[in-house]
Amino acid sequence: MTKTAPQDQTRPQIYLLTPPDPSADSFPDLLSCVLDAVEVACLRLRMASAVEDDIARVADTLRPLVHARDIPLVIDTHLGLVDRLGLDGVHLTDGAKSVRKTRKALGQDAIVGAFCGGSRHDGLSAGEAGADYVAFGPVGETALGTGERPDHDLFAWWSEMIELPVVAEGALTADLVRAYAPVTDFFAFGDEIWRAPDPAEAIRALAAAID
Repeated sequence: MTKTAPQDQTRPQIYLLTPPDPSADSFPDLLSCVLDAVEVACLRLRMASAVEDDIARVADTLRPLVHARDIPLVIDTHLGLVDRLGLDGVHLTDGAKSVRKTRKALGQDAIVGAFCGGSRHDGLSAGEAGADYVAFGPVGETALGTGERPDHDLFAWWSEMIELPVVAEGALTADLVRAYAPVTDFFAFGDEIWRAPDPAEAIRALAAAID
């Protein structure tokens, strides 16, 4: 995922999320299988643990693996670890609130993304504050979050009116991928594949639905 990416591309790209607690020992092999299965534009590290040593151990394992494939690695929320761990940026989960200060802290070269739920206003504010992309979700049915789901019209409006790349994420199915492919720049896949018996096969099926 780059600052110049998507809007001129007709095919949405895949933005991969790790499981919430990836193992530094076993997860890299599984991740390699998934990365061999499809082309991935960006990897987001999600860690349920807030222990910095735990996060660093996983990040240090994944960073060379994805950078060798020219895939940027961003982290959920922990902007203070971006420079320390040699990461490419941060994915913020509080809409537009932290974008401006994060951009100032990390500089212009870092990737700064903002999850904005289903709020067009937050998405626009995040873009004005310096975000490189906004993510809306959950697109599919899930018990997680507030229950607010961004509808197809939001993505359609955004893709027509706004140049800033948009990410669709949350409880995605093959049917939803087919429906949203014309109106989004990225699909973020995470639990959709890691909970499957064969994550590589699962992501291949979702990638096929993009086409």
